Amino acid sequence: MTGLNRPARLNRALLGLSGLTLLAAGGFALGTYSGKLTWIDRSGPLLPENPPTWALYTTAAVAIVLGLLALRWLLAQLAQKPKTHTWRYESDPAAGRTELAASTAVAPFAEEVSAYAGVHSARATLAGPRHAPTLAVIIRAHDSGDLSAIRDRLDTEAVPRLRQALDLDTLPLTVEYRFTAAAGERVR
Repeated sequence: MTGLNRPARLNRALLGLSGLTLLAAGGFALGTYSGKLTWIDRSGPLLPENPPTWALYTTAAVAIVLGLLALRWLLAQLAQKPKTHTWRYESDPAAGRTELAASTAVAPFAEEVSAYAGVHSARATLAGPRHAPTLAVIIRAHDSGDLSAIRDRLDTEAVPRLRQALDLDTLPLTVEYRFTAAAGERVR
């Protein structure tokens, strides 16, 4: 997990903790049901006859909070996108500076990749500051698209051209491929 950022490490840690908690609860329930846990009467009631009112309200509040946290986590997974920056080019601060939004810088790149054979659409995000940028590309390719040819064109044409335009020595790249049905095919 050395290459993961802090939110990703926290995300994995919380998922692992949730999984272990659910495994323990399941093991406890199976042990009780099978009679392996002798210190619990398996024929006894789960709750007392009339639990206190505060216990019911507390249980409902905890369930609502956990449900909202789970919903927030799910929405965060859908909307996860690297943080972009505005790059500043200043060789002589007295003469002025040029600012370039990262989204503006990658728009021609995404258009170029979208025109490749086998590509339905492409979306690119340039994240990080100018001294340590990262390019994340999501390519929606047709089922019949040649992924190795697309990746080869990325590595030999599109990324070097973007690096040259942005005056960068290196530009780390991550590519995510998503598949779409071939043009014209529809499911009815």
